[in-house]
Amino acid sequence: MKNVFKLFTCLAVIGLAFTSCSTDDSKEGAGFSVKLVDAPGDYEKVLVDVQAIEVILDGEAHELPVAEPGVYDLLELTGGVSAMLVETVLPAGKMSQMRLILGEENSVVANGDTLELKTPSAQQSGLKLNVHQELQSGILYNFILDFNVAKSVVEAPGEGLILKPVLRATLEAQSGAISGVVTPAEVQSLVTAKQDSLEISAHTTPDTGAFLLYGVPAGTYQVTVTPDSTSGFSPVIIEDVVVQKGTIKDLGSVSLE
Repeated sequence: MKNVFKLFTCLAVIGLAFTSCSTDDSKEGAGFSVKLVDAPGDYEKVLVDVQAIEVILDGEAHELPVAEPGVYDLLELTGGVSAMLVETVLPAGKMSQMRLILGEENSVVANGDTLELKTPSAQQSGLKLNVHQELQSGILYNFILDFNVAKSVVEAPGEGLILKPVLRATLEAQSGAISGVVTPAEVQSLVTAKQDSLEISAHTTPDTGAFLLYGVPAGTYQVTVTPDSTSGFSPVIIEDVVVQKGTIKDLGSVSLE
């Protein structure tokens, strides 16, 4: 049986998500789901072995098996692609922590070479970050877990690459999203929404040029589309992009020049 280590992930969450029908089943607990997305990083692959999610609810641990446990390439979870980790029903109560439980098969691929992604002992004992979310019966709570590869994979002198997870999570209905299509589609671009110190990024998909920034808190953003540096195209900046919770702000077609 694999040894696992637990990453206690902080969820800066707001309010409750969806109301549901008032059936007898809905009174038995709160709907709960977690899907995984990723911000871009400078690797060919970042492979993370996801095994389970553990929720601390009213002081009691609930371990939730991942729908498809195993190795996920985080860099495939961009441009609107996500991986549904858990869909279940939890008892009503106060959730104080969420823990992402990983296995041992973690690695990165850079310049064609596969390198072990080490996990420091401090992370194995748990990076404790708190949640303050009341789960109510009959309500569906959809969490988006954003794994920031660029900040999570670091090189330590004498140790090689280590995983120091930087995760951002939001309740889906309490945040919004930004979508659009960059042309020409064959030029891969990095799309970044910025508000003060908050930055949310995703790459365009190579076949369509589409992008989708998940879990964007309501507010006004500057969106920058940065094409591949070898393309000869210049960045495009879109000011005053207003995002409302529970909606997708569609920027339509963004043309590179």
